[in-house]
Amino acid sequence: MDFSGVYRAYFRDVFLYLCSLSANESIAEEVAQETFVKALGAIDHFDGSKDIRAWLFTIARNTYFTYCRRQKIYADEELSEHAADTQSDFIERLSDEESAFRIHQFLHGMDEPYKEVFSLRVFGELPFDRIGMLFGKSSGWARVTYYRAKKKIFEYMEAMENEKDQL
Repeated sequence: MDFSGVYRAYFRDVFLYLCSLSANESIAEEVAQETFVKALGAIDHFDGSKDIRAWLFTIARNTYFTYCRRQKIYADEELSEHAADTQSDFIERLSDEESAFRIHQFLHGMDEPYKEVFSLRVFGELPFDRIGMLFGKSSGWARVTYYRAKKKIFEYMEAMENEKDQL
């Protein structure tokens, strides 16, 4: 297997996924590099029966959690302003720095698998079928989980806006 081709093809995806987890580009870049070092060492164990991107994301996630344990990083760490979603309303909310912080704060406290599915879709820009493969589920499951997570975020933001209006 041509590992340099794998690196070129998937580095951006792994980096974006790690940005969604860490909310910090420099941490994401460092962990992405470490992910590919680990993947290079374990490439002989990859049998090719599953998607290599899912395999890399698993390594990336575990590497990030190891990094967090080493650095004692918590969810309220400084958040990235580089978030994207397909709906303009969500983008407008993210463009407001205070709203973006609240969304990220809510997202970090969200239950799994909603948190990870939402992050993979929005920040990792993965299609639903790939997200489903990561979890060993269908693309329909990934789609429903994503929309439920998005609904929870919208409900949270509406509650915050109502609270703000009452002040």
